[in-house]
Amino acid sequence: MRGLGQELGVEAMSLYRYVTGREDVLEAVVARLLEGLTARLHGEIAASWQGYLQTLAHAVRDIALDHPLAFPLVATRHPAAPWLRPPLRSLEVVEDFLTTLGRFGFTDDQLVRTYRSFSSFLLGHLLLESAAQGAETSPVEEPLDEGGADDPNRDGEMSLAPGSEVLRLRSALSEDRGAEEFEASLETLLDRIELEMCQ
Repeated sequence: MRGLGQELGVEAMSLYRYVTGREDVLEAVVARLLEGLTARLHGEIAASWQGYLQTLAHAVRDIALDHPLAFPLVATRHPAAPWLRPPLRSLEVVEDFLTTLGRFGFTDDQLVRTYRSFSSFLLGHLLLESAAQGAETSPVEEPLDEGGADDPNRDGEMSLAPGSEVLRLRSALSEDRGAEEFEASLETLLDRIELEMCQ
């Protein structure tokens, strides 16, 4: 907070009129980066589920390229709900993702598998791109006790609308399928390399 105060040319203590500590500042940065993301996802290109996912992937990549030093916060901050994965952890974005693909006829199992594989792809690729531009991608630190700063872990207890897709699919989104997803992604990569070798 002292460093931020110096950068802004104000006393660190004056910042506490607006935020309760570093955690609040970091959460505000993430919220600002994701602000308006869902508004960019609809239109002509989103007339198919493929178009929607392409639009979303490019929108998130734009955030990573425009703000490479801040993007790792999107990937490492505590999620709005503990069962959500980076970088799509905003409740608004995930709700839009699940609802939109559901309208294209995805089953619950397909929704969850698509969300997990899509977010894993984005996370891995965009963190590498951010790191190549100088971003720090070390593991997330434990939140500091700053005497009342909002702890993002509390967000997991947010009240969701009764009809929320995020809430309805909570148990499926919470399952640990890391080994299975890793193998499926690896097989897909190997199939793609084999296809390119045969051309």
